[in-house]
Amino acid sequence: MKSRFLLFFLCLVLALPILIGCSAVSQGEGKTVTDILGREVSVPENIERIVAIGPGTLRLCIYAGLQDKIVGVEQFEVTEAIGRPYKIAYPSLANLPIIGQGGPNNTPDPEKILNVTPDVIFSGYIMDTAAVEELQSKTGIPIVVISYSELGYGMTDIFGQLVQDSLLLIGQIAGQTERAQSVVDFIRQAQQDLDSRTRDIAEADKPSVYVGGLGSRGTHGIESTQGKYSLLDAIHARNVVDETEKSGSVMIDKEILLEWDPDFIFIDQGGYAAVLEDYNKNPVFYESLSAVKNDNVYSQLPFNYYNTNLGTAIADAYFLGKIIYPDAFADVDPAVKADEIYEALIGVPVYAQMAQDFVAFGRLTLSEQ
Repeated sequence: MKSRFLLFFLCLVLALPILIGCSAVSQGEGKTVTDILGREVSVPENIERIVAIGPGTLRLCIYAGLQDKIVGVEQFEVTEAIGRPYKIAYPSLANLPIIGQGGPNNTPDPEKILNVTPDVIFSGYIMDTAAVEELQSKTGIPIVVISYSELGYGMTDIFGQLVQDSLLLIGQIAGQTERAQSVVDFIRQAQQDLDSRTRDIAEADKPSVYVGGLGSRGTHGIESTQGKYSLLDAIHARNVVDETEKSGSVMIDKEILLEWDPDFIFIDQGGYAAVLEDYNKNPVFYESLSAVKNDNVYSQLPFNYYNTNLGTAIADAYFLGKIIYPDAFADVDPAVKADEIYEALIGVPVYAQMAQDFVAFGRLTLSEQ
């Protein structure tokens, strides 16, 4: 009996270095990253299967070049797909298994996520650390939280550091560091270009501008706008709403629009139908505005569909600049520029389809609709 015990003990001692070595190799196969919430998350070294949950998360994964690693999508990505260039570029995403309802107010579905066995979950939901840890505990899958902005859902600073950090984090985890960096570099270069074209324009030479019909948790009419509007800020434009000293989504009393009487009005296509309906009810109001009288009403493509479509937002900024400051943007064809932006971010030029789904960049005549 003693001899058998000694033999077993000897084998165990001899095997111990091998077991320790295996453990070290296993730990070495992973890496630890810090997500947007400041959580340290251990993820596999090689990521092949990904799911993206929450507003805008799938979009950033596509920007990072991960379309071939997505193994499931939210129902919201299938049934509410209009206005998202990445869905136009990669329609086969709609054929993937459903991993949950999705949408800004729905809780992720652990069981459906587990069905597609992802290596990592990227989450754009605004969740506290406890909620994330609970979901991670239920699935046993590492969850990395990303974000578009500290301003809240749908209020992305299109050139903000947080969204760029999120892109770089996704690239780092999924082995697409160079791709993610190239997208971030492109966004920064666009910001610099817009800034350099407009920063030296004298205040006296700037027309007044109003953008209405902006989406915010749904579509709205002419009274829906934004203070400190990032697209107008990017081109140093004179946004009449800034007189309110408010930032983010603002629902104005329409009568104040008559007082502001801006030189240019832009209508986001997401709210265009609501604006037309209101025009037909009260054309006198609209025809009292100088921008309407002078044929200075223009469209912009909607960019808030399940969080901010950065490519469309940047394309809109160039179009706004082209109309407000024609000399500064004399070399820019907005449609060509839009496709240049889409190709840089999602790899496919999709402006023609976006223009077909909504209205192409151009002048709007409300009385003829």
